[in-house]
Amino acid sequence: MLPGAAVAAAYHAACLAELAALKPGNVHVFAAGHDMTTALFVASASASAPAMGEPGLTVGARILGAIQRTRQVVDCNTNLGIVLLCAPLAQAALSAAPGGLRDRLHGILTALDVADAEQAFAAIRLAQPGGLGAAPENDVRQPATVPLSVAMAGAAARDRIAEQYASGFADVFETGVARLRSGLFRWTSEPWATTFAYLGFLAHHPDSHIARKFGLERAQAVCAMARPLDGLMQDAGDPEHVVPRLLALDAELKAAGLNPGTSADLTVASLFALRLQDGEIGPC
Repeated sequence: MLPGAAVAAAYHAACLAELAALKPGNVHVFAAGHDMTTALFVASASASAPAMGEPGLTVGARILGAIQRTRQVVDCNTNLGIVLLCAPLAQAALSAAPGGLRDRLHGILTALDVADAEQAFAAIRLAQPGGLGAAPENDVRQPATVPLSVAMAGAAARDRIAEQYASGFADVFETGVARLRSGLFRWTSEPWATTFAYLGFLAHHPDSHIARKFGLERAQAVCAMARPLDGLMQDAGDPEHVVPRLLALDAELKAAGLNPGTSADLTVASLFALRLQDGEIGPC
């Protein structure tokens, strides 16, 4: 169990750390893109962080509160995916239940109810994410009728963020956190470890944000474009040698309007989970 201030600080730091890494196709300090700048994301992180650490909230209330605060400072969707992923992690970190973060997260996800779904649906409507179409069931434009866990399970096949709710955040812990720890050990650099984690998602999982806007085939093509760079990073003694290739892919994806937003969201959640796990070392 972590204090609320520590959870909010870990979330805020994770959001900023993701922006500091070179992430081909996404917004970062090396290059803006998609009519957005890092300043929008910095403002969003600052606005939404208090909701992540606020005690006494449900997961749904945490999601809705974070998005409401975000929309007070920006007029576009900057962090819906981040908030949907980080709210259950925050809830687990704040929980006094026994076990480690993943154990408590499992209990949090299992206990999600219809009220959580209604508040999450309201947050999605407020954020107005790009490429959101009508769903065959549990459409966010309609009142929620099932628990949030059930709604997410129904969307898991087409949305990587929803899949985390169904899988116990397997991608976050087994790809993201694992790669972050590996990258930190190899290069003692959080930005490079973050790039390594991001490429793990981009190269091996079709990005849901791209798939919603351009179709699954295009998302799979982006995976194929990223895979050689992931291989270079895995073999790199000095990642600086990979920078020209990373920047070239960055420019190519942005010129085509392809934003791997889900890969970036998963990267933030992984940075957050890593901080929460490491923060639990020692007395709570």
